[in-house]
Amino acid sequence: MTDAASGPPAAPEPPAGHGLLVGKVVVVTAAAGTGIGFATAKRCIEEGATVVVSDAHERRLSEAADALAAVPEAGGVRPLAVPCNVTVEAEVQGLFDAAVSEHGRFDVAVNNAGLGGQVDLVEMTDAQWDLVLDVTLTGTFRCTRAALRHFYARGGGGVIVNNASVLGWRAQAGQAHYAAAKAGVMALTRCSAIEAAPHGVRINAVSPSLAVHPFLNKVMADEELAELARREVFGRGAEVWEVANVIAFLASEYATFMTGEVVSVSSQHP
Repeated sequence: MTDAASGPPAAPEPPAGHGLLVGKVVVVTAAAGTGIGFATAKRCIEEGATVVVSDAHERRLSEAADALAAVPEAGGVRPLAVPCNVTVEAEVQGLFDAAVSEHGRFDVAVNNAGLGGQVDLVEMTDAQWDLVLDVTLTGTFRCTRAALRHFYARGGGGVIVNNASVLGWRAQAGQAHYAAAKAGVMALTRCSAIEAAPHGVRINAVSPSLAVHPFLNKVMADEELAELARREVFGRGAEVWEVANVIAFLASEYATFMTGEVVSVSSQHP
């Protein structure tokens, strides 16, 4: 452990896989780039799963699929990569249909797609509000609905993991649309879990505080990111793979008695 003068401690190295998802087929939305979605797809492969990845950005999705094929546990096999904009119902249906067509089924859906932004409420336009809600909340609803229809049709069973945020619980200026959407994801998780339980489907969510990736700089100033990191008791934000580890746990048979839960992935305390 370093002292305050030398800065916060470095993040640990990612752990090796433990076979938590051997034999599972996992669909991950918003898996392009360097964020939680890509880290989740990578961790699922490391845990023995076959993954299907999607994203609205086709070029970056293709690059992500190439990178995932290079994960040692993938054995050089490139995952199915399906372009999907979660605001378009036909594309959402097409994603899950493609997973079933390619692999005969899917066992886990990770609903990671979300969109943020920084704007004070008095300056926020209807269009800004609507877009964040459509991607982050309604997109999660569309994907949950599509996954459940497949799970129910095959006789039940399956897991859904949603990506929420601590902003669903805590206030932050400039984030009213994103916070409202993530609070909605939490409520959606709880209500859908009650409906899905009789079908043997588990639905949970993770709620990260600050997960470090390059896209954060597009929606938040460096000074604000530094202040958020200082609020974490470890003096740093989470690495995206640290969030992905919790998603993999919730997707696994180690979490069979958990449903309707929102698991905070945070070291931030008031």
